Amino acid sequence: MLPAPVLRLLAGGPSRWWPLGLALVGGGVVVDGLGHLIHLPLTTVGTGALALGALWWFRRGPAGPIPPGREDVAGWLQRLESLQEQFLCLETPNAVPAAGAGSEGGRALERTRALEAQRRLLERPGLTIGVAGTSTVAEERRPLLADALRGSVPITLHWSHPLASWSPDWAWSEPFRMAEALLYWLRTPLSAADLRWLEALPEGLPAWLLVEHDAGQDPEVLRQELTAQLALRRDHQLLLWQPAALPLEAVLAPLARQLSREAAPLRRQRQLRGLRHLHDRWQAELETLRRQRFQLLQQRTQWLVAAGVVAAPLPSLDVVVLAVANGLMLQEMARLWHCPWSAPQLRAAATELAKASLALGVVEWSSQMLCSLIRLHGATWLVGSAVQALSAAYLTRVVGRAMADVLALSAGVPEPDLERIKREAPLLVARAAEAEKLDWNSFLQQGRQWWSDQRPAVAGG
Repeated sequence: MLPAPVLRLLAGGPSRWWPLGLALVGGGVVVDGLGHLIHLPLTTVGTGALALGALWWFRRGPAGPIPPGREDVAGWLQRLESLQEQFLCLETPNAVPAAGAGSEGGRALERTRALEAQRRLLERPGLTIGVAGTSTVAEERRPLLADALRGSVPITLHWSHPLASWSPDWAWSEPFRMAEALLYWLRTPLSAADLRWLEALPEGLPAWLLVEHDAGQDPEVLRQELTAQLALRRDHQLLLWQPAALPLEAVLAPLARQLSREAAPLRRQRQLRGLRHLHDRWQAELETLRRQRFQLLQQRTQWLVAAGVVAAPLPSLDVVVLAVANGLMLQEMARLWHCPWSAPQLRAAATELAKASLALGVVEWSSQMLCSLIRLHGATWLVGSAVQALSAAYLTRVVGRAMADVLALSAGVPEPDLERIKREAPLLVARAAEAEKLDWNSFLQQGRQWWSDQRPAVAGG
């Protein structure tokens, strides 16, 4: 149980008590954990950390307001251009290429071409309607469908081959995702493949389901059944057609009127949908690159923290070394994720992760794991300051990974949602600890090599 003064400090606002929070998150070595690791009174460690950390850390200042991103075409183009700049910053000649990717120059050229293709699509006139289904639309019906949809706005129909009855990813191809709307031709009874393709419809793509049924089926009953079965979205509509009773033109008349009436909004939605899709794809690729760079930063920082624990003669200086290392790590991570948050905002977010680490007992777990390895594997080199150093390095990895997840989840957000981070911090820290636990043996091997390299320096000092 933590002493009451420390609990009161942790209960205070993150900006007020950041020096303690920084000591907590500096490599993940929380105050209570340091008390256990170095066998000194907790109050001594906490007081020294608070005083020295306060002298070292940034001076506070209000962060200026950041305008929200525009949700129009120009705003999305600006975001995409910004991502291109971030790629250029990350894809250096010495960067490790993503698995399965081509050269950095080739990837940059592909992105440039993809953005130019989107710019051309912005100027595409009229409306493009995709026509798809798991069965082939009879040739004699195609002119009827085209005539039925003809109106005041030019319409281009994109016909698909029959959709596959099975697919590993159930992904719609680019021409259909970039259509203003989709007309899906169905026949009762519906097949399992139809259901899967409908479930996989791109988010935000308006779709009209033309359901061809037999004369013996009651249209209203069929509509209710299909509505319940398909879980239709707001932008999906049913068109029931019994060929013997009603001409196709009459069934499609509501669709034709809507296309003429809403041509401009449909074009705008398609433009935004395409830009958002490209943005999401680039964000995923960029996150892969960021994680690669973060691993290098994580490796460098963890051993900097470990070296500080070994070298510092006083426990309070241990904390300051950890705080400095983590402060530099936060700044580099902010640059890596192109995060616009101010230094106080970054500190506040990191404080929540520190509190979660403390509450989850990550320090105790890592120390116990190292002690277990000493007993089970005869790791005689894991003694004294080596245990303290490796525990600090491990906790640096855990909290660093959790902070990386926070920055990734907050991409494009002008300021942190501290309440959300506070709610999610235990899960983020637990997930990070579990992920790092899976690679514990590799970490231990690295630690043994690092400790071997440190021993001559320690002996010489």
